[in-house]
Amino acid sequence: MRNVIYILTLSIMTACQTTPEYTPNSLTTVQTLNQAAKPFNSMLALPDFETDPAVMEQNMEMTIAHANAALDKVASLSVSDVNFQNTIRALDDLSYEADLTASRIYLMKETSQDPAIREKATQLIKRYQDWAVGLDYREDVYRSVKAYADLQADLSGEDKKLFEETLRDYKRAGLSLDEKERTEVEKLRKELSALSTDFDSNITQAQATLEFTGDDLKGVPNSFLEGDGVKTGNDTYSVKANVTWHFINVMENAQSEATRRRMKEARYSLAGEKNAALLQSILDLRTRIAHLLGYATWADYQTEVKMAGNGDTALNFLKELKEGLQPKFDAELETYRALKVQETGDPNARIHLWDWRYFSNQLKKKEYNVDAEQLRVYFPYEQSLQGMFRIYENMFGLQFNKMEPPYKWVDDLELYGVLDAETGEPMGMFYLDMFPRDGKFNHFAQFGLIAGKEFGDGLYHRPCVALICNFPSPTEDAPSLLSHNEVETLFHEFGHALHSILTRAKHSRFSGTSVPRDFVEAPSQMLENWVWDKKQLDGFAADYRDSSKKIPSAILDQLKAARLATIGTFYRRQLSFGILDLELHSQSKVGGSLDVIQTSNQILSDVFLPVPEGTTFATYFGHLTGYDAGYYGYAWADAIAADMATVFEGSELKYNDKEAAKRLRESIYAPGGSRNANDLILEFLGRERSLAPFLKSIGIE
Repeated sequence: MRNVIYILTLSIMTACQTTPEYTPNSLTTVQTLNQAAKPFNSMLALPDFETDPAVMEQNMEMTIAHANAALDKVASLSVSDVNFQNTIRALDDLSYEADLTASRIYLMKETSQDPAIREKATQLIKRYQDWAVGLDYREDVYRSVKAYADLQADLSGEDKKLFEETLRDYKRAGLSLDEKERTEVEKLRKELSALSTDFDSNITQAQATLEFTGDDLKGVPNSFLEGDGVKTGNDTYSVKANVTWHFINVMENAQSEATRRRMKEARYSLAGEKNAALLQSILDLRTRIAHLLGYATWADYQTEVKMAGNGDTALNFLKELKEGLQPKFDAELETYRALKVQETGDPNARIHLWDWRYFSNQLKKKEYNVDAEQLRVYFPYEQSLQGMFRIYENMFGLQFNKMEPPYKWVDDLELYGVLDAETGEPMGMFYLDMFPRDGKFNHFAQFGLIAGKEFGDGLYHRPCVALICNFPSPTEDAPSLLSHNEVETLFHEFGHALHSILTRAKHSRFSGTSVPRDFVEAPSQMLENWVWDKKQLDGFAADYRDSSKKIPSAILDQLKAARLATIGTFYRRQLSFGILDLELHSQSKVGGSLDVIQTSNQILSDVFLPVPEGTTFATYFGHLTGYDAGYYGYAWADAIAADMATVFEGSELKYNDKEAAKRLRESIYAPGGSRNANDLILEFLGRERSLAPFLKSIGIE
């Protein structure tokens, strides 16, 4: 969602003005952080979360009214009075203020334990997005912007980029069209926004609880079977296909093919009844909008502002990777098939979609002596979290201080402040909501709450974000235990938080992760390398029952070998999602002639493995909103991340090279989207980027 909101409440402003003297050991509240921020001419604030649906609605109305008044002020400017501050920057200011309200309400939509709050938040986000679309069609505001453009002012740097992209956005919204077409585009975009919100909400609300016996779940770890809410009878287990770690535990470990198939079919049918027709309508609306704006496809429209530049470039990138991976993919599938023949005694056994995770896991165990479940004892959640903190504090020169959240939407919510360790400058704050529950967003993501922004008086508002994750919950007998892959996810998602918090971008439009969507994953994906480095792991990875036991080097080497031995399957699956996404947004025709479910299933089957008949994967594929025509960006960013990692790999200090990390912070994180992504990468690498490191990492010579 485009960043647009926040009005600081009087109580927060007052608190900031009456804070006690700052001392290094008292940085536990927003007030003391603000005291420390004063010498840096910056301030911090936490979102003032609404706990009542009526108050939530009232605040949204006030926010929109406040923003409309600001728009009226821009619109009322005479031609002789327009300047950068009262037009271009004023639009960024009001967007920032508005997005503060929308961002915290959106978070409540995805995390609140109160169904009434979630329902009201969904309604209000629809209303807000409808209003936000209308911003682009205020012709009176556009007249002031155009009048400023006609001055041909001599701008540079971030101001110039803000001006150019503001004009570009008006063009992409259709302001250059005639009135009839412009009105039609606005109407269609509002319809699209509402349908997209419904699509997302249906995914969050979708549930599928399957009942199994102990025999059905033979091979699944006891630590999972004895988990909270899983064992529901003497020999009855309830497994939720919509909870990712439930799903993966069964798919990787259940010996019963029938069990794996039931889980896969349930997962691939989530939100099917509600979202199939919605997705059909969404694609139709996107295609109609693209055509009205002069683009051949929605893929071309979406990628125009990304590094790829157009849909064909993005799609060809994925297809070339697909072809390059074909020999490795075929070889891996044959290896899995041989294991299945051995296990079942059927010489004609085939690998199905519900088999690959299981036999990939069996291969790791048998050929590489890697048992992901046994490795969990090295990664208790809290130990891994604190270990990650120490690594990032050490590498990036930071300090993380735990704080007491003034409001908790869940009891185990945590809040931290981030400071520059050398100067003491407060950089921002982040919430952690890390375990699954009913009604909660069911994947892993960073949610922006307050963007970084410099106001006209020079005061800089530092960022605040929330990490919303779904790691295994602790049990009565054991802490939350993560797999190595989940630790990788933890490092990745926190990388997004760092990207947001370490920003120095002047305008909120460019704050933190507000970069091209096919670049945004690269900085986080690059940080995953730290969990593959023995020296870094030794700092925190230890058996929680005996801290003297570290992960042996041989096991880590086996992990790496097992990863390479199965990475062809992993990437072909990823490519199937990216190609599906781009093809849907390239093939779709006005009038909905494209059967979205049939087409999606066919693409997935062609690129990866045949999907179960009657399933509707696309209806639960949340990336089709927000990342639409953009899922290719994961592989695109992986290629950039692999190249960026060579800076550390080529250093004598490897992933303990603080100078390289400092350059990463200053060249990649701090600028956010205020400069061209290619320029940032060039500055960090010291050379033009290369695809070779990525191809090597996935086994393509």
